[in-house]
Amino acid sequence: MNSKEIVLVTGATGYIGGRLVPKLLNEGYQVRVLVRDAGRLQGRPWVDQVQVFEGDVLRKDTLPEAMADVSAAYYMIHSMMVSSDFHERDLFAARNFAETAREKGVQRIIYLGGLGDPESQLSEHLNSRQQTGEALRESGVPVIEFRAAVVVGSGSVSFEMIRYLTERLPLMICPLWVYTRIQPISIRNVLEYLAAGLKVNVEGSQVVEIGGSDVLTYADMMLEYAKVRGLRRWLFRVPVLTPRLSSYWVHWMTPIPAEIARPLIDGLKNEVIVRNNSAAILFPKIKPMNYEEAVTLALEQLQASRIETSWSDSLSSSLGDSQSVALKTHEGMIIERRQQSVSAAPDQIYKQFSKLGGENGWIFMNWAWRVRGVIDRLVGGVGFRRGRRHPEEVRVGDALDFWRVEEVQINHLLRLRAEMKVPGKAWLQFEVSPHEDGKSSLTQTAFFAPKGLFGILYWYLLYPFHSLIFSGLIRKIAMLSR
Repeated sequence: MNSKEIVLVTGATGYIGGRLVPKLLNEGYQVRVLVRDAGRLQGRPWVDQVQVFEGDVLRKDTLPEAMADVSAAYYMIHSMMVSSDFHERDLFAARNFAETAREKGVQRIIYLGGLGDPESQLSEHLNSRQQTGEALRESGVPVIEFRAAVVVGSGSVSFEMIRYLTERLPLMICPLWVYTRIQPISIRNVLEYLAAGLKVNVEGSQVVEIGGSDVLTYADMMLEYAKVRGLRRWLFRVPVLTPRLSSYWVHWMTPIPAEIARPLIDGLKNEVIVRNNSAAILFPKIKPMNYEEAVTLALEQLQASRIETSWSDSLSSSLGDSQSVALKTHEGMIIERRQQSVSAAPDQIYKQFSKLGGENGWIFMNWAWRVRGVIDRLVGGVGFRRGRRHPEEVRVGDALDFWRVEEVQINHLLRLRAEMKVPGKAWLQFEVSPHEDGKSSLTQTAFFAPKGLFGILYWYLLYPFHSLIFSGLIRKIAMLSR
């Protein structure tokens, strides 16, 4: 297609979609993104270079405007969480999208699905990924469906699972799924294929299986990672540990919650390798790198803090999002505000509170924050291990330990929404404003909307402890800012 024509990208707040957009822009395409909440794009360096439309694939009436004058559309939406109706919602969303694409004259849909032999007994999620491709094709719009297995890249959920398990466990007891054959692929190669899908000359729809140059097991991948990192690791094979039990183990040993680990592990019961050479025939210029190269590249990005996107960025799927709750002062909302005058410029103060969390810690009683993270893991929450995408930069949608960045105003405001298990909804906000006397006003506010009597008891029982921590936190931010 002509680079002057408009390309639509869905899933731009997700791991792969968020990296695909800048690649297409660099190649000269006019890019339009479809998101459910435009605020989630705040902080992306490319947001001013794209057309942003708000819409929801589950609501067909929100799609036509975004697809007007579009030549090709990327469908980068799928469910990861376990839900009784996720499969039906996936198909419903895909049909809405494809039917609207046909009505608006879109010439091609490009979709990233899951690798696996459709004749075998695929896991529920792998089967849903492939049936989503079929649902897209039902409309008659030509579809190029790329199918990939484990994607290796800084911030990808599959790579993070390998990285954390290998880094933290010198000895691992491995169930049978760890020895299933897989063909991992570098995120760089995935993006090359997706972008090349706009130019390839094919008639009708096409399924293209893509993978790296190595076929390995998950055990091989962990040992190869250990080799690249200079670590010694020992694996012991056992015929136990179901995917459910394994997902709980991953939940505790990595930042990845059990509900996301479970479908990943379920998928690894199936052999996921490339079974034909269609990718080499259609895209001869793309040379898939081997696993060691992909790991080395991912680690270089991590060490240089150049992580464009992370698996935890994306909350959206056809399952729906954890809807942002409008923050209002209303009856029933508990508000605890602290304010301090600081002899420092607003940008210096903002720099201190915007780098809280992750490896930087919480600067006051950091051990207490970590204990709260352990408690959250015990009750099934996200815990404290998600860290942060970048040691200093924040943007809307970032995971930050057990918080989610909800609003960012550079050198002025940062609002975090709690994602730990609490009986209600909670936010923590930092705001800085300049004074005429050359000083700045730092305001720290905790908001809590309790759910029922238990929520109110939770707040007041913990208030003395919260008061101690939050008082110390604002004082430490002020001190470091000076």
